[in-house]
Amino acid sequence: MGTLSFMFPNSLLDGTCKIVALGDSKTRYNKQGSSCFDPLRSVNCTDQQQLCGLSWGVDKAKGRRGGTVSNLKAVVDVDKRVESYGSSDVEGNESGSYDAIVIGSGIGGLVAATQLAVKGAKVLVLEKYVIPGGSSGFYERDGYKFDVGSSVMFGFSDKGNLNLITQALAAVGRKLEVIPDPTTVHFHLPNDLSVRIHREYDDFIEELVSKFPHEKEGIIKFYSECWKIFNSLNSLELKSLEEPIYLFGQFFKKPLECLTLAYYLPQNAGSIARKYIRDPGLLSFIDAECFIVSTVNALQTPMINASMVLCDRHFGGINYPIGGVGEIAKSLAEGLDDHGSQILYRANVTSIILDNGKAVGVKLSDGRKLYAKTIVSNATRWDTFGKLLKAENLPKEEENFQKAYVKAPSFLSIHMGVKADVLPPDTDCHHFVLEDDWTNLEKPYGSMFLSIPTVLDSSLAPEGHHILHIFTTSSIEDWEGLSPKDYEVKKELVAERIISRLEKTLFPGLKSSIHFKEVGTPKTHRRYLARDSGTYGPMPRGTPKGLLGMPFNTTAIDGLYCVGDSCFPGQGVIAVAFSGVMCAHRVAADLGFEKKSDVLDSALLRLLGWLRTLA
Repeated sequence: MGTLSFMFPNSLLDGTCKIVALGDSKTRYNKQGSSCFDPLRSVNCTDQQQLCGLSWGVDKAKGRRGGTVSNLKAVVDVDKRVESYGSSDVEGNESGSYDAIVIGSGIGGLVAATQLAVKGAKVLVLEKYVIPGGSSGFYERDGYKFDVGSSVMFGFSDKGNLNLITQALAAVGRKLEVIPDPTTVHFHLPNDLSVRIHREYDDFIEELVSKFPHEKEGIIKFYSECWKIFNSLNSLELKSLEEPIYLFGQFFKKPLECLTLAYYLPQNAGSIARKYIRDPGLLSFIDAECFIVSTVNALQTPMINASMVLCDRHFGGINYPIGGVGEIAKSLAEGLDDHGSQILYRANVTSIILDNGKAVGVKLSDGRKLYAKTIVSNATRWDTFGKLLKAENLPKEEENFQKAYVKAPSFLSIHMGVKADVLPPDTDCHHFVLEDDWTNLEKPYGSMFLSIPTVLDSSLAPEGHHILHIFTTSSIEDWEGLSPKDYEVKKELVAERIISRLEKTLFPGLKSSIHFKEVGTPKTHRRYLARDSGTYGPMPRGTPKGLLGMPFNTTAIDGLYCVGDSCFPGQGVIAVAFSGVMCAHRVAADLGFEKKSDVLDSALLRLLGWLRTLA
């Protein structure tokens, strides 16, 4: 039996379903009348009222670095209801029996939901698909288990306070086996510059200094400044910066660390790098380092964000969960259920219900209305305030946000299965490729990020094969207005060019080794991840004042909170997990599960709002 991936409603208005993978292709109709998205042998659900399910089996898999591990393998089974992830039904809810409804089960939404559940809140998560995770989910095809998004997992170590994924799992009684990645990323850059980001900090500095010996002092000073920020963050108990009792308590316990973070809050990585470094090639390398973090150059990347990532990769290291990134969301979802809360799948939220200006519930595409004391949106701010709420009633603070930030580009993604012998021995798991000209770094299709997770966990692919996941920035405008035929032709043409570049740069013979290939565009990400224009978060219109302009979790709508990559502190797994922790704390305080001072709350929120106007 072929393994499958996502199940999506045929439309947002009916109850039929189809099984699809991340790529998109033409829709065909079977004899039973239900439509099927069929990039590669989709399977039909003939019972329109039946929810296709997930069954979980256990098999043994041997990882690259030895040892036998137990790997949970997800198999979509159209004959069973979803048991591992909860049900498609919820209790009668007209009176608002939930403390919080969370829209979306991305990592930010799941962390917020589980943190609230642990505090005693009754939470309902609404997910439009049948598996959790969003861009940190997975799908399976022809024996391959693909990560939908990035395979680079920060915040997943066993020490410190910034191991937020580990802490979120532990809070609901979960722990995942991981495989340490010895190299965070291998850069292949113009002028034959090759740099490995070693797990050990001293090894990384030694390699970088060997490429730029005349900049040794500047290299050490810049990265030491990153460590100053990281160590300050890592020393604090991380909760909501919008909750004054916590904030003042941390300040009295760790005044120097808090002042350090306040000093760097309005600063960007590029301006600090230029205090110590003059070589344009090295500054361009730091641009590439930051581009992976934020999809913009170092001058536009907040120093705090850069420091979290540039140091955590050495402090805790990059660790890959056995069975794939999707295991994180799956474990959080199970933990949520264990703590008396619930996820409702195939629940497509079309609007947020307001009562006298307060968010009190949501309306689903099937007409159901669900109510709660608070609403948390894990959608982007553009989706939240442009679709779930009427765009013409945009609050002033959201107008200001959209003046300061635009939607970051989406990605063209290529998931491939290839013969293992095309990869040289000791190939690194992650690669960043910019072959010819530094000016192409931020241009569409200019640079490429490549993940090969089977280098770490060989169980994700059939024996003798590897997974290659290539993604490069692409804007949705580049894919609009095409006929279905022209769209498919363009996908293949662009993918062919990307693969040819990798074949020339890294893996001779790559094309002939391909066993499976599926291409996704920004339209794919928009459709299946419900992200406006397929965006992966906000991008500053100009040079920002660090993180000063980023909104927190509260909004101008009473009872409505936001969580995820369009909230402080921004994009990336560790950042959205941080956002989830902060959101849960603020919501818990407002619900009475944490200490709260109304007077201090009002003063602090006004202060934070004023500070954002300075950006």
